[in-house]
Amino acid sequence: MKVYNKLVRDKIPEIIEADGKYCKTRILSGEEYIAALEAKLNEEVAEYQKDKNLEEIADVFEVLQAICIARGYSLEELEALRAKKASERGGFADKIFLEYVE
Repeated sequence: MKVYNKLVRDKIPEIIEADGKYCKTRILSGEEYIAALEAKLNEEVAEYQKDKNLEEIADVFEVLQAICIARGYSLEELEALRAKKASERGGFADKIFLEYVE
């Protein structure tokens, strides 16, 4: 038996069972879900930092979207705020690194 005690994608139990294995799962409460998502975000960011590939970026993005929805926001609200901030303050495309201000 291998213990995971972590949030997994929705189809993971089906995949495990299709492989002929048994898994025990439970549905998290709202508070537990947000805490598990935040732990998952840390896990996915660490994996991205290690591997630096598109798959890990997609995983981070998926978790961020789930956190947004779990906290009661829509993805449309998120994108609108992102676009507003980019319009007002810019993005990161110019690669500007601020060293100091006097």
